[in-house]
Amino acid sequence: MRICTEWMSFFRFFISMILIQSTFPLLLSARENANKIDRKKIVDRNAVYITKNNPRSPSQVGNGHFVFNMDITGLQTFTSFNTLSDWGWHTAPLPQGISLEDYSPSVMNTHGKDVLYDIPDPKHPEISEWLSCNPYRANLGRIGFVIKKKDGTVAQEGDMTYTSQKVDLWSGIVESRFALEGTEVVVKTVCHPMKDLLGVMVSSDLLKEGRLSVFFDFPYANNSTDARDYMGDYNAPEKHFSTLKNVISRHAVIERCMDDLTYTVSVNWNSPAHFSKETEGGHRFNLIPSRCSGDFSFCCLFDTLTHVGIIDSKFAGIQKASKKAWKKFWLSGAAVDLSGSKDGRWKELERRIVLSQYLMKLNESGIYPPQEAGLVNTGWAGRFHFEMIWWHGVHYGLWNRWELFERPLSVYQKFLQTSIERAKRQGYKGARWPKCTANIDRDWPHPIHATLIWQQPHPIYFAEMDYRLHPTQETLEKWKNIVFNTADFMADYAYFDVDRKEYVLGPPLYIVSENTDMNITLNPTFELSYWRYGLRVASEWRKRLNMPENAKWKDVMENLASLPVEDGLYVTYEGIENMWGKYTFEHPALIGVLGMLPGDAVDKEIFIRTLNKVMETWNLNHTWGWDFPMLAMAAARSGNPRLAVELLLHPASGFQFDEHGFCTGGPFPYFPANGGLLTAVAMMCGGWEGSSDILPGFPKDGNWNIKCEGFNKIQ
Repeated sequence: MRICTEWMSFFRFFISMILIQSTFPLLLSARENANKIDRKKIVDRNAVYITKNNPRSPSQVGNGHFVFNMDITGLQTFTSFNTLSDWGWHTAPLPQGISLEDYSPSVMNTHGKDVLYDIPDPKHPEISEWLSCNPYRANLGRIGFVIKKKDGTVAQEGDMTYTSQKVDLWSGIVESRFALEGTEVVVKTVCHPMKDLLGVMVSSDLLKEGRLSVFFDFPYANNSTDARDYMGDYNAPEKHFSTLKNVISRHAVIERCMDDLTYTVSVNWNSPAHFSKETEGGHRFNLIPSRCSGDFSFCCLFDTLTHVGIIDSKFAGIQKASKKAWKKFWLSGAAVDLSGSKDGRWKELERRIVLSQYLMKLNESGIYPPQEAGLVNTGWAGRFHFEMIWWHGVHYGLWNRWELFERPLSVYQKFLQTSIERAKRQGYKGARWPKCTANIDRDWPHPIHATLIWQQPHPIYFAEMDYRLHPTQETLEKWKNIVFNTADFMADYAYFDVDRKEYVLGPPLYIVSENTDMNITLNPTFELSYWRYGLRVASEWRKRLNMPENAKWKDVMENLASLPVEDGLYVTYEGIENMWGKYTFEHPALIGVLGMLPGDAVDKEIFIRTLNKVMETWNLNHTWGWDFPMLAMAAARSGNPRLAVELLLHPASGFQFDEHGFCTGGPFPYFPANGGLLTAVAMMCGGWEGSSDILPGFPKDGNWNIKCEGFNKIQ
């Protein structure tokens, strides 16, 4: 009897172990599912809803290298917003009697030797001006509705009622609704994820009454850097050509020619309609549906190829492709959910995070680095700034979406030889990268552009980020020539001061803030730390490639001037006079050395005192939009997460996010601020090199309860 009892006890134990082992994975699975972020829920609760037109801030559809900007009607009916691409570059003819050879760079004595700098040529102001904005990005055309009232007159914006628009972030589809004299119009607008192809579906009884049609209008590319002219010139018909070709059945092709830019606009539609040019010699075309249906759709392909044949695209196909691509985007990479937080500001911070992801993917994942305004307008002639590539794109690596950054980073390989030639012309070794340029490496002549240097270490930072994500021989081979040529220039640029027995940077030199005298600026804090970082990492790359140490790099790195300190605080540059009274505006870049950068040669105690001093004295209403994420990163890395959060929600006029998520902080919109926000959030969630805490950038006071997944640590 005792034996039976023991066997029964063992049997019960055996069965219980089986049950536990079979149940435990289910419990783990349930826990994982409970902790898994519902990405669609986050994205959907931050969809954009607007009820009135904002002539400054468009809704958008696009794919990273092509964007259609629209007003409240779903097209460009009442506001001549831009249609922009990363291939649509235009060069204006040179002024009469002027050639590129007329331009001469200026010679400035730099530590005892004459160096050529690309600044405006006082003897040839016309060619200097031409070089400052050619090539420039061109508005590819405007598409809008012609809507007629019952009396036959064309309706104006004020005639529209019940206007509303939803930007569905999960699908990339914009749905617009409005009414005219009680008749509703519903418009869906979408862009193909791989082609520069727009799809539009219209539903309204106005179609049956012949009171709604579509126009296509094409401006001459305007190379002005004035914000008032960003939409192109519609008053210069004689300067360009718009030729109607291949009008066949339900298809039409328009060939566009503006000097050196030639492209086609191919249109097709789903039901009977008439397509024609409005006036001979003009640039406006009309697509007029027949009065037979309350639904009408058309598709429009922008292409660099000339004489493109008819297209056979359908709205439903574009819509399906967009839904698939945007869902894939949102389910990829990292994610963060702030909804468990007690601090009521979580909603605004999460809105900024979600909308910034949408906008950056849509505007800033093309074949070239993005301009400051993305593909919204043509500020700075649509050119991109090399020093700002960091703020536009580093977040992609931290959010595990490296492939979206890899495409524009190919510019370093494209521009390597011309950058080597630039350095050689100035008497330096290696490659000197440009400051502001377009799809060709010809810098904009300007004193700041000619003497700015903080963009130089960037490609080493990007290469290191790539290697940490993909630690392979292939990555080393891909970047090594860029890394080594960059380091060669940096080492050669640093001047050995015999009296000081150390290497110095500058003058002439414009620093990050661009608000000091280039002729006296010496040893700026940010640039000194970044120079050390670049040479240190480049040296590590030689080790990885089993190459001997570069003696010059080592010498400069070990004997570079110390970061300048006055009264126990870091200062913007060595010898600056009255810094805390005169220079507390523009970028507080000396704070970037620990946060944005990992802190080479930085004393943490001095740094914390300096950060506190900046917060006490700086005019944060006279800064730029990426300064706040930079400060937040510094606060997080130096152990003040509460300040980091406050900075990401700072009320300064230069750090406001509108209804679409566009940020101020310079010209509008200013995408380095959006990119900076995503970079700071990634750092605060995923941490940095040496951090071990979970969510190290957020306070542990119970007010910020956050779920996150998929983030990489910043260097």
